[in-house]
Amino acid sequence: MTDWSAVGWGFVAGLVAGIVAFVVPVVGHIGAGLVAGFVAGYLGGGGIGSGAWHGLLAGALGGIILVVLTAPAAGLLGGALGGPGGGLFSGLSVVVVGLIIAFVFALDSAVGGVVGAVLAD
Repeated sequence: MTDWSAVGWGFVAGLVAGIVAFVVPVVGHIGAGLVAGFVAGYLGGGGIGSGAWHGLLAGALGGIILVVLTAPAAGLLGGALGGPGGGLFSGLSVVVVGLIIAFVFALDSAVGGVVGAVLAD
């Protein structure tokens, strides 16, 4: 069962760590993903599988929100520049590529989630 509170707190921690990653280049965005996953995995607990799941969701949530916000803008811009077909193609391509990128970036959060869940138990 997914603990959405743990995922939410992991997302918030990843957001804060991502902002810090712009100021402190040593931390980087991979470190921000690890922090997000660690918090989600620690709060979600339940073993390695649960920690990985909670970390993956916390890491992917930011990318999914970004896709939901940018896809309509890309569709409108593509529609204005390339007609109705351009709008459909640009909007859908942003969704597909954005979701793939969100999943790939969430993999380090899954690793952090495993570490957090192991330390929680």
